[in-house]
Amino acid sequence: MTIDLVITLFVIGFAGSFISGLVGIGGSIIKYPMLLYIPPALGFAAYTAHEVSGISAVQVFFATLAAVWTLRKDKLIHYQLVVYMGSAIIVGSFLGGYGGKFLSADAVNIVYAILATIAVILMFLPKKRMDECEQTEVIFHKSTAVLSALIVGGASGIVGAAGAFILVPIMLTILKIPTRVTIASSLAITFLSSIGSTVGKWMAGDILLWPSVIMVIASILAAPLGTKVSKRLGTRILQTILALLILATTIKIWADILLFTCGC
Repeated sequence: MTIDLVITLFVIGFAGSFISGLVGIGGSIIKYPMLLYIPPALGFAAYTAHEVSGISAVQVFFATLAAVWTLRKDKLIHYQLVVYMGSAIIVGSFLGGYGGKFLSADAVNIVYAILATIAVILMFLPKKRMDECEQTEVIFHKSTAVLSALIVGGASGIVGAAGAFILVPIMLTILKIPTRVTIASSLAITFLSSIGSTVGKWMAGDILLWPSVIMVIASILAAPLGTKVSKRLGTRILQTILALLILATTIKIWADILLFTCGC
């Protein structure tokens, strides 16, 4: 690895992890396309979709761990919600993380694009304003929470994501969880999910050591910064940032898939 590649990977990891802490996601929605497209665009060897998913899985584990550690004293994490959704998503993410080895690179990219598209639709649906509710007042439908977490875990595990970029819209739109409780709780759920996807990717042989180490270092530094900035921003701003990020990456990945399909 050259110093230029090390710097490139660090910047990608730092940017994605800062966003992870900011809006309560693992950061794969940002890092997956960045790792896929930026290194070859700068003249470095391209990583395969399977390698990118493996690197992302390890990075998400440490990014969410650092962010949750920063938020542990703020009393925003809804632990009952974390237990229900976390236990389901860790099973799904393990199955998806290991099962992804049997899919082609194109299939992995399509799974990512479908997940991101669903997330975009959910983010732009009307939401009931519940941002004034306390964490102790939040009530959710347990069966819906478990089933959605299991499905999201399986699909997101395939691309090395922890699934928060689609879990957050589900928690906001379907489960009606307040924004700040959603951000804090989703980070804890994402951390559990990343355990399953990381183990699955390791068993599948998709994890590259040194790129993962670089991304982890960036995660530990950047994710806590994102959580601190998040506390100072309004909930509408946080939701808008997340929606625009997901929309931009969704357009990019679908454009590439369609261009490849038509041979352009």
